[in-house]
Amino acid sequence: MEKPNKNRRIFVIVFILFVSLFAYISYDMSSRTTAPWNKPKQLNRALPGASPDSDSLKLDSLLKEVE
Repeated sequence: MEKPNKNRRIFVIVFILFVSLFAYISYDMSSRTTAPWNKPKQLNRALPGASPDSDSLKLDSLLKEVE
């Protein structure tokens, strides 16, 4: 009777560790990358006053900072 209970406990512990590891890796990757729609903001933070070479989509509203 003790065997299934012990196996279930091991499964739950391994499952929690796996989910925690996956959540940490996902957070780490998301904090190191920039979404495509935030690239102009990233450029402005890195080099104040700089703007992209060309706006191929002609969407100048993306260059304005959102308040």
